[in-house]
This record gives sequence, structure tokens and C-alpha cells, in this order.
Amino acid sequence: MQRRTFLAGSLTTVAVGALHPAATAHAEVAAVDDDFLTVLTNANQVQIPLVLSTYQNASDSIRTVARKARRLVSGYAWERSSYHHDASLLGPLQWLVEQLAARQHDDGLYDVGNLHSPPDSAFAIQDVCMLYALLDGQPNTEAQRAILAKVIKKAGPALAAGGVHTPNHRWEVSAALARAHHLFPDRRYAARIDDWLDEGIDATQDGIYSERSSTYAAEVTNPCLLTIAWLRNKPDLLDDVRRNLDATLYLLEPNDEVDTTASRRQDQKSVRDVWWYLTQFRELALHTKDGRFTTVAKGIEQRGTGELGDFLAEVLERPELAGVLPAAQPAPADFVQHFPAQASARIRRGTRTATVFGGTDFHDIPVISSGLSTNPTFFKFRQGAAILDSVRLSPQFFSTGHFRSDGLRRTGPGAFKLADEVKVPYHLPLPKRYRRADGRYALTPEGRFYASMDFPHRPKQYRSLRTEVTVVEVGNGFDLTFELDGDETAYAIELCFRPGGTLSGVEALDAAGNYQLVSGTGAYTVGSDRIEFGPGNGAARVAMDPGERYTYLGGSLTPDGLRVYLTGRVPGRQVLTLRTS
Repeated sequence: MQRRTFLAGSLTTVAVGALHPAATAHAEVAAVDDDFLTVLTNANQVQIPLVLSTYQNASDSIRTVARKARRLVSGYAWERSSYHHDASLLGPLQWLVEQLAARQHDDGLYDVGNLHSPPDSAFAIQDVCMLYALLDGQPNTEAQRAILAKVIKKAGPALAAGGVHTPNHRWEVSAALARAHHLFPDRRYAARIDDWLDEGIDATQDGIYSERSSTYAAEVTNPCLLTIAWLRNKPDLLDDVRRNLDATLYLLEPNDEVDTTASRRQDQKSVRDVWWYLTQFRELALHTKDGRFTTVAKGIEQRGTGELGDFLAEVLERPELAGVLPAAQPAPADFVQHFPAQASARIRRGTRTATVFGGTDFHDIPVISSGLSTNPTFFKFRQGAAILDSVRLSPQFFSTGHFRSDGLRRTGPGAFKLADEVKVPYHLPLPKRYRRADGRYALTPEGRFYASMDFPHRPKQYRSLRTEVTVVEVGNGFDLTFELDGDETAYAIELCFRPGGTLSGVEALDAAGNYQLVSGTGAYTVGSDRIEFGPGNGAARVAMDPGERYTYLGGSLTPDGLRVYLTGRVPGRQVLTLRTS
């Protein structure tokens, strides 16, 4: 690997034009962003004592072992670090490197939950390749480099021949192969990279990858595509990353969380922070001169949260990433952004934001599984620190569960419509030609369950429920209009507020964080930020029903937080107003 690392801490210029090999001949010399380097240096110096106190943890996965070694090597190789050439790091580093070799199967792969896993091994091998490159020329590390070289050479053929599980795994394996090929060239590695790339990058016209996940965009797809672009001279891949980062600008919350409502992966039910994107926003700011990317990158640095020390190795490997960024320009903060490919919309007015979501996969694939969007949250709203994490609707209708919209239609500048119709059959006697004297009929799905009833051949009578939710932005909030039509039944609307604030105007149902708005207006307050909601619609209690797919397995869709319920009857119409003050 080309040795373009900051092995002299006094270095004051970098070749910022050389973001990719093809640009090296035309690189311009520019100043180093010392504030950025200080942030990474200090963060890594915080990490190292934690590694030294835990490096022999027997429960660490091989990916954790490799990452701990990377943190030690970053400090050891970086002249500005207080751990530069600190001999006390070499013993722990030796132990970690030996673990990388000892845990490697004869076929070159590792077990990381999955057995003999090429993609999980690739995560570790990327770090191993960085270790090998960064230790080049470092004193007293020849033994470690010799072991690392064997690990890389042993893993490479397995990665070049093996398979994957998920879309992002293709790019993780390819990036690991790109690193291995750069260190120890092997045409098999280059050929497999081209095979995976030939499948096309799985991005929609909105710039969002098929998994719709901030986690896997930030931690896998974007950094891997940038690595492949750099090492395999494929600059076209930068545009895929640029488009994803551009979309991410509209998913950012005022507190630098990233909205994950539409995700198909685990983060559809969790909170994500933007810090994972740091070097991606830096690289694309330098590449495109987009000052909005500068703003996000500098904001991450200034906030200083997250494992920012992990980025030091990337900058030692590619010093151009530490160039002074172009002038900052404001990131989007006043917009209505529609993402048709995932049936979602984001609305932001300064510190007030909202998410509208109708892109669940549940209608096409009625299964609860990783890799599918099944999130029943169709609206989120926040004003500063006052955060309404979810609005959900659950009718009492044959245990079919929460309302999940079948798409999203934009009806005005700040107006959207969500809708779905649920039809549940009663099954009539089989036509005579399908009847059997022995009564043994095919075990078939009914939609909610299975039975030996040969359901597909039976005529049916249906009960139906039509639900429409209209979301309209008003001056200082939103109106949500619920219209439900069909068989008479009850429903509950659930508002889940993030813990940390105070509810008023509601009645406590129990000590577990459940409340009901019976009448009038309720409010949720955090400091000076306040969300008012209402009006209440009576004291009738209606349970949230997650549906038989969950309850049969003992599952739950109860979100964490302070949950306020409003209830009503079908057929009916109800307006929920949400206002800030």
C-alpha cells in the first residue's frame, strides 16, 4: 500500500487532490485541518486505555479483536499521539494479532455468529489490512506484520470464492478484497470485486440503498464504496455515496440523529447518530466542494460524541482526508422532502421536524422478518427536545394488528394521505369438486394462521375496514385526520413521547408509562420546548393490538417511552391536532 501516512506529526500540508489514485498527478497542496486532527488524536487517546484494560476479553468477537488492535496501532503510529512508539502497546498488540491468527479457520474464514462467514470475516480483514499498512516501517513491529500478512493471504482466496447474505455484504467483501489485492495482488480478488460491482449498486432514485438503513449506509456501504473507488480507481462510485449523503441531509434531526423510520433493518426501531458518517461527509465535501457536507462534518467534530478515534486510522492511511474543508454552507433546515421510492416524507422548519411514512413492506410480504420494513409508526414529530417518537393506530379487527399504510400520496405542498383496506374472510363450504371423503385437506395459510382447510379453493365472505389518515402541515404543527369506515368496532391511537419530559392534561392508566387523553388538550414539555396534542375523545379503554403474528409468538410492539392513548369507534372521523408552543 502506498505509504502516504502522517508519520511526521509536524506535517502541515496534504495532497488534497489525490482523493483517488487517478488524481495523484494533479494533486494540489493545501493546509491540514489541525482542529480535525486534534479531535481524532484526543479521541484515540481516550480509547487506548480502555483497550489496554479489556484486550484479553474472552467474549470479544474477531471483529472486536481487530478493532481493538486498530485503535492501538493508530496511537502507536501517529507522532502527535501521546502513545507514539509507546513500547507498552506492543505486548497487548502482539496478543491481539496472535488471536487474529489463532481464531482463523484453515479455509481462511472466521466464525462471527455465522460459521465460516465470508462477509463477517471481511469486516475484520479490512482492519487487518489497515494494521499491516500502518505498521509498515514502525519500529519493533516486524513480528506483528509477519502474522498479519499470513492472515491476509489466508483470507483472500476464501473471500474471493465465498458468498454473502445481504446487499451490503457485497460491498464489505469487495472492500476487503480491494485492500488485500492492493497489498498482495491476486487477479482472483480483482475479478470477484468486478463480479459484485457488475450487479449494480442497490440505490434508488432517491439516493437511498435498498436496505433503507442508516446503520448499514454509514457503517458499511458508503465507506466500502469509497474504499473500492480509491483502491480500484472506480470514481463513478463516489456519485452513489454523494447521492446517499445528500438524501441523509434531509433525514437529519436538529440534535443530529438520523431518522430511521423507513429502514428495513434493525435500526427501524432504534435511534441513530450522524457521527458514523464523519469521514464520508469530509471526503465528499473535499471531492464535490459542497459546503453543506462541510457543515455536517464540522458539526460532528465539534460535538465530539461517538467513537471518533476510530477514524484516525483512515486519516493516517489517507492523509488527504484531513485537508481543510471548503467553506461551510447551511445544511437544509426548511423543507418538505418527499422520498417516493420508500413512500416517506420529511418536513423541517428549523428545530421543528416531522416524518410521514407509508412505505412498509407488509402489504407485499406479510411477514415479520429482518430485511423487511414492518414499522407501524406512520408519523413522528418533534420540537427541539420535545420528541414524539411515534404515532400508531390499532383497530380491534380480527387480530390483524396495527394500521400500516399501503403507500403515501402527496396531496398538497405540505399534505400527505396514508390509506389501507383490510379484508378478513369467513370461509364457506368447499365446492363439491374439491371435497374429500377422508376429510384430509391441504394445510394452507388463511392470512393470520394456517389450517387443514384448503383455503384457496373456498368461496369467501369478507368483513372489511378502510382507514385513511391525512397529514397536513399548519402554521405551527400538524393536523392528522383519521377516517375509518367498515364494520363497527373500536380503535386506539398511540402517541409515544421520548422519556425526559413532563406530560400534562392526561390521566395515568398505570405505573408503566401509559396515559389517556380523555378530553381537552394534553401537552408534553421538555425545558422550553412543548408539544400540545388533542382533543381527547372519551374515557373508553381500547388495547393496542399488535396482531396475531406477534401475539402467537409472545412478541410485542409496545414502544419505549411515555404512551398516551386516544380512542374512538368505527365508522368514525377524528382529528388529532399537534402544535408547538
